Amino acid sequence: MISQLTDRLRFLRAFVTNPRQVGAILPTSRWAVRDMLDLADLPAAGLVVELGAGTGSQTGEILARLGPDARLVALEIDPQLAKLLGERYQDPRLTVVCDSAEFLDAHLDGSLADVVVSALPYTSLEPGLRRRILDVLPKATAPQGVTLVIQYSPLMQGELRRRFASVRRRVSPWNVPPAFLFACTGPTGPAR
Repeated sequence: MISQLTDRLRFLRAFVTNPRQVGAILPTSRWAVRDMLDLADLPAAGLVVELGAGTGSQTGEILARLGPDARLVALEIDPQLAKLLGERYQDPRLTVVCDSAEFLDAHLDGSLADVVVSALPYTSLEPGLRRRILDVLPKATAPQGVTLVIQYSPLMQGELRRRFASVRRRVSPWNVPPAFLFACTGPTGPAR
């Protein structure tokens, strides 16, 4: 309980410091995280990427579902939160990267992710940055992979549909506010 309160305070501090970058005052609930991760086959994944890892509300659940030989690359732009993730999860499958999601390709060494998990606050990002990050998602996802996106409104559904052939939506009502979960597969347009 104390750990959850501490995480909430850290998350709130990060929000106050940079509200457009963090986008929410509380970490995603464990129910919403589980609902989102249920939309992908994490145990079969070889490489998973997490964008906007924050205090690790998704990270711990992703690691719990991953196979022993899988890899998780977690990007977090806030240096204090990235440091916290590295200290909290001493797991050899995890690589924590302190960088913007728009530079994801530089951290994958040419590999494509079986699952991308994005908790970035797209609607609060500057439009150019939002477009650059969204454009990276299908390029970083393997042809048979899935990109999972959690948002607090359905506004990004159109943007995701412009980039992916299939976008399934689900609502997780046990989050504050309720979370919109998107499972995106198959890039649109010309082959990569």
